[in-house]
Amino acid sequence: MAPVTPVNATAAALLGLLHSGPMTGGQLVAAAGERFGLFFSVTRSQVYRELPALTEEGLLRLGKRGPRASQQYAITAAGKRAFKAWLAAGGDADAVRSPLVLRLLHAGTLTVKQRTELLRSAREAYTERLAAARTAARATDDPYGKPVADFAVAHTRAMIKLIDAVPEE
Repeated sequence: MAPVTPVNATAAALLGLLHSGPMTGGQLVAAAGERFGLFFSVTRSQVYRELPALTEEGLLRLGKRGPRASQQYAITAAGKRAFKAWLAAGGDADAVRSPLVLRLLHAGTLTVKQRTELLRSAREAYTERLAAARTAARATDDPYGKPVADFAVAHTRAMIKLIDAVPEE
């Protein structure tokens, strides 16, 4: 058997999405937002940077051309092996990378007005995200998706609790 090509988390996210069938870059961006955007962000630029690299490595193949010169990509057998190897290798604790948490850590350097606005806008954004997370959690009965959706709800609640704990004054 050929050696397995190692992939990063963004590449693995795309390979995982492509298990359901060929997609264009734009479709992958949209699917990533819907499927796991509450806990793993994938930007448009990341998607369009990864696709040619994955194709060159033989993990994807070009599919049909679509409207406005859009290009479909399909996962190959090597891509499926790389994805499964990535899945099986994980288990380490993830580092939290949150610009908001970093801002809150340094919120004491802001004026009261700036800090109040930061907290207000963050609370509003996370309240909206909590509603979306709850809807997603109620909508899935997938035995793997359900605990992940429940995690998104718990994480969002924890972020709101953090925001509410930061002093405005």
